[in-house]
Parts: sequence; C-alpha cells; structure tokens
Amino acid sequence: MTRKWTFLMFALFFSSLQAQDYKVRSFCWERIEVTSELDATPSEVAANVVAPYKASVDSIMAPPLGLSRVAMNAKRPESLLSNWAADVMVEGGTATGLEPADMGLINIGGLRNNMPEGIVRRGDVMLISPFENYMVVLEMKGSDLLELMKDIAAVKGEGVSSSVRMEITADGKLLSCTVGGKEIDPHRTYTVATIDYLAEGNDKMHSLKKAVKRHDIGILARDIMMEYIIKHRVIDSKLEGRIIVK
Repeated sequence: MTRKWTFLMFALFFSSLQAQDYKVRSFCWERIEVTSELDATPSEVAANVVAPYKASVDSIMAPPLGLSRVAMNAKRPESLLSNWAADVMVEGGTATGLEPADMGLINIGGLRNNMPEGIVRRGDVMLISPFENYMVVLEMKGSDLLELMKDIAAVKGEGVSSSVRMEITADGKLLSCTVGGKEIDPHRTYTVATIDYLAEGNDKMHSLKKAVKRHDIGILARDIMMEYIIKHRVIDSKLEGRIIVK
C-alpha cells in the first residue's frame, strides 16, 4: 500500500464507521513524520483494516487511460503539465459544439500531482485534478483580456495554451503578449476556456469576472482530461516559451 491511496481509504473507512453508528470512547495521538520509511515497513494490522476499502478504491483508480511520453509537473512560469492541461481546456471547450477557444487557462495551484511517464491511470488524473471544477468558456472584451494577462503576470505565470506568448518581469509585470500570434485587439471579443473556479475571480484572476458571456460546459475538468487521454491514447508536452521571464 502506497501513501497516495491512504487518504481515500481512510475516508471510506471512517465514513463506514459513521454509517454503523460507532461512537468514540477515547483517543490518543502522537506525531508521526510521513516519509518513505512508512512505505518500507507497512503495518500489517492497518493493511488488514483497510484491505476491503482498498479494493474498492483500486477499482476506481487503477483502470488505464493511455500513455504519456514524458513525466510532467506543474510550476511557474511554464511547465509541461500546465502546458498540457491548458491545451486540454481548449479542446474540452468544444464538447458542446463551441468553436475552439482563443486560449486556454488553468491555475498552477489546481494541478495537485505529477503526470507519470508511461501508463496513465484514472487515479493519476484524479490526483492531478481532485477538485470539483467544471469547464467553462468565457467571452471577453480584448481590453479585459489584456487585464487578464496582467493578472497572470502578477502571479508570475499560470498554465496557458499554445496560442499564448507572454514576456513578464521577475517582479510580475507584463512586458508583452500575443494571442494567436497577434497583439490583443482591445475592441475584439475573445474566448477563454478555463474552469469555473477561476471564472469567479479566484486565484487573483480578477479580470475573468468581467466576461461578457459565460458558457457552462457542464463537465468536470478532470473528466475532460481523462477523455482527452482516452481519445489521443498517447499524450506529450514540451516547453515552448509560452511565458518568458525577462
């Protein structure tokens, strides 16, 4: 049993205790440092307790979806995982018949685990995107999109799709940006494929609240990611200079 299943198994375990109306009579605690040593010497008693719940969790988490050519992580200003996820947002935004968005956006903080190289399982994607975030496509004025780019620069980078190129300073100022190879036209309307959490202005993406229209796709971001992997079978990512710090 590895540590990444522990939380889910114990959540199921304690839920079952509540369902059976158990009551706590006493408890004690001690601080245990969570390191790889715990995996090297697993508790047989604990393993026996969680075994039936582990089987249930494994049935959900273990099915393979496809392959990844590279291991991917998420970090600022640009990373393999955030590049991939932002591109997935663009394709996912077409699920209800909309045209591909001008750009995709995903927050680094919302990508909670790494993508493994090789076989990608359902559980890997659930760990990457564990939140109940739904896909949306926003229509924004060009002037507000430029403000969004400033918001992204201020946090020193988020996941943006391949259509975006930005240059920012080390202290979070926007120097230049293009979308689709062109400077942003303040009078044009642009579309942004993202998640509802960001659309509400969270993670300092304040400008997204100025969208003139919102299309709710009604599909969880992680389900969009899973469907993308199943469809393409093999996924890949590379660093392209989407966000450069000068």
